[in-house]
Amino acid sequence: MTIIKVDGKEYDSDALSDATLQQLQSLQFVDKELSRLAAQVAVCQTARVAYANALRESLAASLQPFAGDTIKLG
Repeated sequence: MTIIKVDGKEYDSDALSDATLQQLQSLQFVDKELSRLAAQVAVCQTARVAYANALRESLAASLQPFAGDTIKLG
């Protein structure tokens, strides 16, 4: 017997219908996927900052600024 807590209420997993258990499994899967995607976003944001900093350093070392269109790096 496993106790499942949803919205502050406890349920015995053995008493849940197959359809309810499938919904629970789907919710657990989605929660894990959202966590995984949030971690990927954090990695991408960190990489973007690093690439933007490297670009700034490279531009500063090799080129003079142009007075035309600009791209904001953050």
